[in-house]
Amino acid sequence: MDAIILCAALVVLLIAVFLFIKRPAANGISADEVSQLRSDNDSLKIAVAKAEEKAAGIFTEKENLTKHFKDEQSRLLDELLYERTQLAQANQSLESSRTYFKAQQEKLAEQKEEIEQTRKHFQREFENIAEKLLKEKSREFTDVNRLSIDTILNPLKENIKAFEDKVDKVYNMEAAERNTLKGVITQLMDLNKLISTEASNLTKALKGDNKKQGNWGEVILEKVLERSGLVRDREYRVQASLNHTDGSRLQPDVIIDLPDDKHLIIDSKVSLIAYERLVNCETEEERKLYSKAHVESLRNHVHGLSSKNYHDLYQVNSPDFVLLFVPIESSFSFAVQLDADLFSDAWDKRVVIVSPSTLLATLRTIASIWKQERQNRNVLEIARLSGSMYDKFVGFMADMENIGKNINQTQSVYNSAFNKLVDGNGNLTKTAEKIKGLGAKANKQLDGKYLDESPLNLLKGEPNLTSL
Repeated sequence: MDAIILCAALVVLLIAVFLFIKRPAANGISADEVSQLRSDNDSLKIAVAKAEEKAAGIFTEKENLTKHFKDEQSRLLDELLYERTQLAQANQSLESSRTYFKAQQEKLAEQKEEIEQTRKHFQREFENIAEKLLKEKSREFTDVNRLSIDTILNPLKENIKAFEDKVDKVYNMEAAERNTLKGVITQLMDLNKLISTEASNLTKALKGDNKKQGNWGEVILEKVLERSGLVRDREYRVQASLNHTDGSRLQPDVIIDLPDDKHLIIDSKVSLIAYERLVNCETEEERKLYSKAHVESLRNHVHGLSSKNYHDLYQVNSPDFVLLFVPIESSFSFAVQLDADLFSDAWDKRVVIVSPSTLLATLRTIASIWKQERQNRNVLEIARLSGSMYDKFVGFMADMENIGKNINQTQSVYNSAFNKLVDGNGNLTKTAEKIKGLGAKANKQLDGKYLDESPLNLLKGEPNLTSL
């Protein structure tokens, strides 16, 4: 600002001198004085030019400083925005975990209440049915009938007791799962430390050997799977061979089996060489070079995995994406910082990039879903067995009622047949005695009660079939 004012003053002075020189006669100035004034004017012009040059330099320096300040301010704002984004994502992930844990607790409480209500309902039904049937048939059943009922009811009581034990076992399993879920965050931290240590120790051994890098990545993936709670060859398969529609064979690292016959495919990819050079570089040029190489390596892995089209295989019922597992947590974080579009571009290619921590959280969720699925199946199996047992009991009671009816019918037929032997003038007993009296040869004698007593008294002494 001072330079601009100085330039303006010099210009005004120069104009004044010029006007003064144009009128020398009027003012009575000599030629020498005019010459001196012109010389002074030239000096002033040179001074003005230098002042203008200096002012231009100052202005340029000011512009450069302003641009540098704005660039530095923009960079700091970008870094602040990135840190805030990372913090927001971490808070969101933590809040999601808390929400999921709370939802699981509420769902567990609801299921526990439903199972308890179902158990009480079945117990009341069994008790009511048994009591009702016993009251209705108590007068008709003999000691043998009662013994038979006890024989049936005892297994029924044992089944009810087994049902209660199974429900208690489910409760205990749910309690154990809640305790396990509380340790997920600790496991994530331990896993990150372990993987970071192993990555540091193995870097030199793995550099330059892609086969060893791949094997190491699969080992890390296997450790994450073991920590997730999933069981090999039950909830997931390793190195399973699949056939493509064109006859080619594919062999993903891991296939996760989901409920309802669905699957999720995971492939491990290691990008170590460029990342190691990036971490250990010393100059800005090297950092730019290896940063680009590291991101390009990950993008090549994404492209290669996307081109396999695992979701089109007829042998798997997979979602429209696969998981690309990056075993080095910091490698993935660096890549996302260097290229913010990496994750979204991979998603467009139906590939989701996961690190050990995010994969473990995903697998723990799948393990929880499987446990819930097995518990639901157990509850359905308990209900099915209870219903089947109830149907068997009702069928048994119907059979016992039919047996009672058949016994009464048999008793009636027996009484009718016995009357034919002893009742009436021409009954078989009297006819047989008459034949003997006429001289029939016989070695045995008929009991006199069949000859002297009335048929009614004889029937009172005969066995009653309903008492058998």
